Amino acid sequence: MIIYNVTVKVDTSIADEWVSWMKQEHLADVVGTGMFFDSRLYQLLDQDETEGKTYVAQYYCETMEQYNTYIAEHAQKMRDKGFARFGNKFIAFRTVMEKLA
Repeated sequence: MIIYNVTVKVDTSIADEWVSWMKQEHLADVVGTGMFFDSRLYQLLDQDETEGKTYVAQYYCETMEQYNTYIAEHAQKMRDKGFARFGNKFIAFRTVMEKLA
């Protein structure tokens, strides 16, 4: 299993709206591409929130081919939707992991 992990620092002024958007729209949109079979959203605890709150979105797929297809065909559109709505009030760091056990 491949996990696409997106860690996002969100400005406190938009945090509640951003979480609602993620839960009501964005997670479903990403899974709706057909490349992922599930998603989860977490808030990191015990973090310095001076510059905002930190969240982690995880998207699960079976193969690297599915992940690569998502990146090539869908990722930019999804990122653009976030920037159109929230501008520069968040920053994202992306990693890819493989489940070993």
